[in-house]
Amino acid sequence: MIMGTALLLLGCGGTVPSYYVLTAEGPVPSGGGRSIGVGPVTLAEYVDRENLVIQSGPNQLQIAESHLWAGDLDNAVARVTSINLGHQLRTGNVQIYPWQRDSEIDYQVTMDIREFHAGNDGFAHIEAGWRVYALPGRQLRASRTFVGSEPITAEDYPSVVAAQSRLLAKLAADIAAGIKGR
Repeated sequence: MIMGTALLLLGCGGTVPSYYVLTAEGPVPSGGGRSIGVGPVTLAEYVDRENLVIQSGPNQLQIAESHLWAGDLDNAVARVTSINLGHQLRTGNVQIYPWQRDSEIDYQVTMDIREFHAGNDGFAHIEAGWRVYALPGRQLRASRTFVGSEPITAEDYPSVVAAQSRLLAKLAADIAAGIKGR
């Protein structure tokens, strides 16, 4: 059933494209606080594209031809992660790479997204290596690999993207714990 769902979700060629955005847990926090800079973000080659990616079987991926990201995925991941970090750390002072001066940033978060797709198991998956540097000076403060999955609540693309958004919130919580020294 899941395999059929993955193929059904891929859609047919010649249809009107649908565009999707990742969403944060809420609006950009207001006020000051610690300054957090997010980026650069690198993406695994297989997801560094305009299309959503669905795993259709072991070692097999399908590209959703008419289901597209509304912008660059690496920028969307940085934007959503920075907002979620702002919520986690109670700061409205978040920026996305590149910024003007390192002296304006307390912590820089870099991310290597190695996996970010919908699985044929009914879950969205992420594997992301991240590092937090204290600035200026770029002293490594924390470094981890976050692996997570989130259920896809319905058999449609908006539900896939919602699950991926929830994964980015979990990733931000893990990064925030690293910044706090936990």
